[in-house]
Amino acid sequence: MGNLSRRSVLRSSLGLAAAGTLARPYVAKAAATTAEVWWVQGFVPEEDVSFKKVVADYEKASGNKIDLSIIPFAPGRQKIVAAMTSGIVPDMFTNNPAEITAIYAWDDKLVDVTEVVETQKEEYTETSLLNTYCYNNVAKKRSFYGVPYTTATLPNHVWRPLVEKAGYKMEDIPKTWDAYYDFFKEVQKKLRAGAARNVYGLGLNVTTNGNDPNNVFNYFLIAYGGQGIVTKDGKLHLDDPQVREAAIKALTYPATAYTQGFVPPGAINWNDADDNNAFHAKQIVMDLDGTISTEVAVLSQGKKDDYDDIATMGLALSNDGKPVPAQANSATGLIPKGAKNVEVAREFLKYFIQPKVNNEWLKTGLGRNIPCMPSVVKSDPWWFDDPHRDAYVKQGVLGPTVPAFWVYNPAYAQVQNEHVWSVGWVDIMKEGMAPQAAAEKAFKRIEEIFAKYPIPQA
Repeated sequence: MGNLSRRSVLRSSLGLAAAGTLARPYVAKAAATTAEVWWVQGFVPEEDVSFKKVVADYEKASGNKIDLSIIPFAPGRQKIVAAMTSGIVPDMFTNNPAEITAIYAWDDKLVDVTEVVETQKEEYTETSLLNTYCYNNVAKKRSFYGVPYTTATLPNHVWRPLVEKAGYKMEDIPKTWDAYYDFFKEVQKKLRAGAARNVYGLGLNVTTNGNDPNNVFNYFLIAYGGQGIVTKDGKLHLDDPQVREAAIKALTYPATAYTQGFVPPGAINWNDADDNNAFHAKQIVMDLDGTISTEVAVLSQGKKDDYDDIATMGLALSNDGKPVPAQANSATGLIPKGAKNVEVAREFLKYFIQPKVNNEWLKTGLGRNIPCMPSVVKSDPWWFDDPHRDAYVKQGVLGPTVPAFWVYNPAYAQVQNEHVWSVGWVDIMKEGMAPQAAAEKAFKRIEEIFAKYPIPQA
């Protein structure tokens, strides 16, 4: 992931009319001028080529110019923090990392982009809209501070041949949450009984590095009924018995799977890319990880057989058999206050989020990123022609989703920055702390953090 960790970046930053897919592209009306745009480098080269085409098409249609910088993920985070600290900012950058939408909105450092969002508001999923509807602590109200252009969730990635080598069929995988992950423990036992001595059943990311452990914890929390930990009014609900019980369970299952030897020992030190590497090396049978970058990586390397051997699966049902909503993040365009060409930045974003323009850009990236507009996938069979895309779209676009918790209160961004929950895992895995005690320690710290971000109630 690079030398700059998400933790160090966030610590710095925390201190500081609806159109169909065949609609004619929007043409800017502003006087010709130049906007400076910072963009995150794509996972595959095709993503960058495609975005450059979007820029070129916009320039041709509008007469405006885009001064484009495509920057790798980690250096891009550092560059954004430096710019926002100095006040010398571009006209647009992406929410890199995702939490800065809420953080900078709270500090009144972003331009309200409601005007842009309104052009496609009827097209967006409710979750993608909520992911940018953040509280401004200066204006004392919520508004849209980011323009969504993708959605991302965590599917399960499974090596079908390893399941079959253990004597099972994919149809044998249970449908409910704990039973689903317990199944891969049994797969490990069967594989270990044969020649596969170094294979682990589960690729759960139980580290305190990067954002993957935050995502994994949140998914388990939601699956166990803790979705209401933070509500739309920004209030924390650790006093809710259901939330507390869900948090304890979300601390217990991954940590216990680790101590029982079903997760690789090195997982406690993983960075965001390490679970992907372990999966590609077939060290783990399954991985709960964001997007289908796992699958796209092997396809981009020409490993079509491996691509076909991976099964992309949506989330299991809850233990009581109900659908589990996937927590979905949205990649968004942000316009910082102090930008010199706000109007051109707005016009470019209006152009970019048109369903037809957005769909063509996403498809070039092999569907690693998926739309935040259901009409895009419903009107284009390409999204269902491939089993990986099909599963991912049905989970992230057409299935039930919920927004990131930090959308409701940026305090949760600090919770994730400090890795409060995954420190709880470590307390259990390495210190031998009881899950209840680890949870109580985490609850205390989270309550302290939320006390620093009061949001007045109507």
